[in-house]
Amino acid sequence: MIQGIYFVTDAEADQSVETQVRAALKAGVRAIQLRDKTATDADMVSTAKNLQPLVRKLGGTFIVNDRIDVALSCGADGLHIGQGDGDVASIRARIGQDMILGLSVEHPDHLAAIPPDCVDYIGVGPVHATSTKPDHAPPIGFDGLSQIAAAAPCLTVAIGGLGTADVQPVHKTGCVGMAVVSAISRAANIQDAAANLVTNWSKA
Repeated sequence: MIQGIYFVTDAEADQSVETQVRAALKAGVRAIQLRDKTATDADMVSTAKNLQPLVRKLGGTFIVNDRIDVALSCGADGLHIGQGDGDVASIRARIGQDMILGLSVEHPDHLAAIPPDCVDYIGVGPVHATSTKPDHAPPIGFDGLSQIAAAAPCLTVAIGGLGTADVQPVHKTGCVGMAVVSAISRAANIQDAAANLVTNWSKA
């Protein structure tokens, strides 16, 4: 399941996605999301089939962002969708009950629209502004994160411009995890950055 440091891959970073994932796994990260907004489904499936065995070998969880067909084709552990990616209940019916389903939530009003027993976790944010998603919704800050986490019908994971300094405040909101992109993918030493996040989360 999703918990602790949750690494979302960065197709625009200097290091390859496979390099990013290998380094994150070596550092102790056990939740990986493959995200690439521009790759073809075929390329995504190929990448997923290379990465998924690495994640599963260490008992981790492998999630695909947005691409339902890719998640189904590679037998991913889960799928993460946004508010504009389709009807949640229909997507759940298509992927089945065994696959993890995550949903992005940007505002408390989004919670009321979540169908019962459809979503396993929600990604709440952006907490801060982030350059890895230029079209993101307005940042909600830690007050907004706390409000949504307290009212959520399922587990919550914080996302959006987060780094080591945010571990303690995120943990205090009751979130079970913290999703990060550039804090790992664009660090000078990816493995060290990931290990620092994992260590800080375990101490929080």
